[in-house]
Amino acid sequence: MIDVYHGGTEPVAHPICGFGRPNLDFGRGFYLTTAKEQAEQWALRVASRRNQLPLLNRYQLNRNAVLSMGRCRLFDSYNADWFEFIIACRQGYDPNKDYDYIEGGVANDRVIDTVNLYIVGLMDISTALGRLAQHRPNNQICILNQEIADNYLIYNGTETI
Repeated sequence: MIDVYHGGTEPVAHPICGFGRPNLDFGRGFYLTTAKEQAEQWALRVASRRNQLPLLNRYQLNRNAVLSMGRCRLFDSYNADWFEFIIACRQGYDPNKDYDYIEGGVANDRVIDTVNLYIVGLMDISTALGRLAQHRPNNQICILNQEIADNYLIYNGTETI
C-alpha cells in the first residue's frame, strides 16, 4: 500500500473516474499523487480560483495489486513516449483508452510551455525533449477504471490545508 493524495476544494470519499475535464495529461480520470506537497499546492491553486477552502484528500492505494492487473502505463521520465502521450491526450485523442491506470510526470508550469510550443509548431521534438530532460518529473497517477478506485483505493479522510 502507498499513500496518495488528491488536492481540491471538495472532500472526495468516493472518487468517480469518469468525472473531470477532458484533454488532461492522461485523459479524463481521477488524479492522485504520491507527493503530498504537490497535492497541497494544487489544492491552494484551485481554492484561490474558486474562492474556497483548499482541501487535501488522503488515500491508500494497493499499487502492487493494480499493477498486477495489467492495462497499466508507467512513464518514468519526461521522454518521447510520455511527450507524445501527453500531447495526444491534450489534443483530444484517446491514447489512454487501452489503460486502466497511468502513472508518470505532470505537464505542470515547469514543462507546459515546452509542450505548448511544440503543439503550435514553434519547437521541434528534439529541442522539446532536450528542455524536458532538464526537469525531474513530478508524480501523477490517473485512475481511469472505476473498479480500481472502488476496490484498491482506500479513503483516509480529508483535511483543510
